[in-house]
Amino acid sequence: MEQQRKEATERLLSTQGHDNLFYSEENDGVGVGDGGLVAVSNFTSILGLSIFMAACITFGFGCAIGYSSPTQSSIMEDLGLSVAEFSLFGSILSIGSLIGAAISGKITDLFGRKLTMWILNLFYIGGWLAIAFTKAPWLLNLGRISLGFTNGISGYLAPIYIAEITTKNVRGRFTTILQLMVGWGASFMYVVGSFVHWRTLALLATIPGLLQVLLIFFIPESPRWLAKVGREKELEAALLCLRGDKADISDEAIEIKNHVESLKSSSRGGIVDIFQKKYVRPLLTVVGMMVLTNLGGINAFAYYSGAIFVSAGISSMVGLITLAATQTVVGILGTTIIDKLGRRPLLLVSSAGLCFSSFLTGVSFFLKDFNWWDQGSPILAFIGLLMYMGSYALGGGLPWLLVSEVCKLFSPMLLQLFMFLQLFPINVKGSAGSICNFMGNSTGWVVGYYFNLLTEWSSAGIFFTFSAFFCANFILIATMVPETKGRTLEEIQASITPSSD
Repeated sequence: MEQQRKEATERLLSTQGHDNLFYSEENDGVGVGDGGLVAVSNFTSILGLSIFMAACITFGFGCAIGYSSPTQSSIMEDLGLSVAEFSLFGSILSIGSLIGAAISGKITDLFGRKLTMWILNLFYIGGWLAIAFTKAPWLLNLGRISLGFTNGISGYLAPIYIAEITTKNVRGRFTTILQLMVGWGASFMYVVGSFVHWRTLALLATIPGLLQVLLIFFIPESPRWLAKVGREKELEAALLCLRGDKADISDEAIEIKNHVESLKSSSRGGIVDIFQKKYVRPLLTVVGMMVLTNLGGINAFAYYSGAIFVSAGISSMVGLITLAATQTVVGILGTTIIDKLGRRPLLLVSSAGLCFSSFLTGVSFFLKDFNWWDQGSPILAFIGLLMYMGSYALGGGLPWLLVSEVCKLFSPMLLQLFMFLQLFPINVKGSAGSICNFMGNSTGWVVGYYFNLLTEWSSAGIFFTFSAFFCANFILIATMVPETKGRTLEEIQASITPSSD
């Protein structure tokens, strides 16, 4: 049947005098030969390099998150830190993220995506060097704050950049690669940190930043940001770079420019604009998802998973290595199915898994507290912890994708971030990104700092509380989150935000 379709198409083109045209399975349609224009390609070498650049950013994001889990006991011993002081070190990453989140949208809109990447690299590499060579707790915390600052901005920058340079057919797949890289970065810390000294681990974590210094010279600026600032010639050059030198980018360029112009004519893009009636629902939806996800304990699991395994009666090394393998496998699975199943189903499955796994972990600690089923409670905790991180790896960044697809300004966080990035237009993307990022990191710091203290009150109680928050998150997603699969950013934003208040 496919062969007949191909032959019929080529005969029709030939009879119409289009001898330079041919049927292309790669583009699911007609291509052009003899040096003519060709259909837009979903993937080119420059696009691949740009995606790899963003992947390095989010790999570093994961390294910063996962660093404290395998190093807790050795850092406390070498520097003489108390549990409270190490809790400050672990959670202070969120304080830095708060600062970065507060300016993430505005700084990326002001300087552009590429220049912001340069700025982040300085803080990223400097933060790890401060940790690696510290002799005092204050420098340790300063380095951690610097890493948090980069996370606060890069958690917004990387998915927005990917969402703005990819086509609608592959946007979901490539953006979930970022969530996969966050998991791999944390997994790298979990595995390697179980065998090397904490100072050596900090030096190894600078590698993603050093790679970015080399790659940033070869990637283009975001076409949509170029359109926003009126650099139309550079916009077309960037699209040709991303789609191929002979690609016909005229329709895409016109669509982007027209959409940006329409937004400029209706709004100047100030912070007040995000509070217009037409943006209230997407803003509350994404902020709600991010807040509930953080209150569900993701920072506690990420920062202190090694200690959680030990308190449940499981070897820290065995638990962390198995956790790394689980995150990798599930992350790859999520990457392959997002554009087949859609964003919304993955969010629902992820939230349901996080709710159930938190409840299961709470049950295990409840049994342990009352000395019921001493042999089985560690197994329940082990299953619950693996299921929790696996569920997060599956859907953690999609909310941010929604922001990019609805906002035209995304690792749960990166699926939520991914969803976020699709829900708002370019004129309010910066403001929306800053607000959502700030709210998410605020609640993340609260959980990260107080988790160790709350477990002394009741380990079971805190995990049951996490489960309740994810139950609320599931309800929010089921009732408020739209599907954005297979639609351009402009189509999504036009459908979710009415033209008038």
